[in-house]
Parts: sequence; structure tokens; C-alpha cells
Amino acid sequence: MKEVVEYGVIGILVLMSVVALWASIERMLFYHYIKLVLYTNKTELEIDLSKNLTLIATIGSNAPYVGLLGTVFGIILTFVQLGQSGVVDTSSIMTGLALALQATAGGLLVAIPSIVFYNLLMRKSEVLIAQWEVLQEKDTKKGKE
Repeated sequence: MKEVVEYGVIGILVLMSVVALWASIERMLFYHYIKLVLYTNKTELEIDLSKNLTLIATIGSNAPYVGLLGTVFGIILTFVQLGQSGVVDTSSIMTGLALALQATAGGLLVAIPSIVFYNLLMRKSEVLIAQWEVLQEKDTKKGKE
């Protein structure tokens, strides 16, 4: 049972990290190659710029909870094993708790880069919208001349 919980939680965290990394790379490439002159509507631009950002933010905000859940399950399983064996062995307690804390560390290792990427991508999105607005102002001025 302990392996199922441990590998299940670590597996979910690995999946979350792969998805967050994929979404971040996809957004960076999109932002790099976007042609602002092709957009005539600000709302369309905002929709295109914000794709996958919610996914990255959701992973970043929920990964610590997945890690915490794994830690709680690991601690519960450690105590259950201790209760069943009836022998208090400090090395098995410490080993069980250390393995349980791996899940928390994994959750933080997924969350921190995800939130950093989310913040960087949000800022880049804001800059692109501002650049688009400048282009629109220039086009408006040219049209009046």
C-alpha cells in the first residue's frame, strides 16, 4: 500500500511538472513568434495570449497540496505499520517520515517553477498587449493624416 501511495503521488507530481513545462514552453514560443499586426481586436489578442496560463497557475497552486496529501498518507501508513508491528523502532519511524516528506518536497519542486513561469508569462502577455495598443495608436494617427 505504501508504494502505491508513494508512487501515485510522485507520479501525479511528475505528470503535473511535465504538463506545466510543456505549457510554459508552448507559451514562450507563441509569445516569441506572435505577429501583433495581425490582430485587429484587443479581446482576440488577450484570448490568444492567455491560453494555457490558467493551467500553469493551477498546477503551481495545487502541487503543494498534492505533495502534502502524499505526506499525510505516508505518515498515516507509517503509524499504521507501527501499530500493527507493536514494536517501536525509531529507525523505521524516521525512514517512514522521511519518505513521507519526499512528497512535500516534490510538490514544492513542481510549484515554485510553475509560479515563476506563470508570473513571467503574465508579464510578457501584458507587455505584448501594451505593444499592440501602441501599434493601434500609430495606425489611428496615420489614418487621420
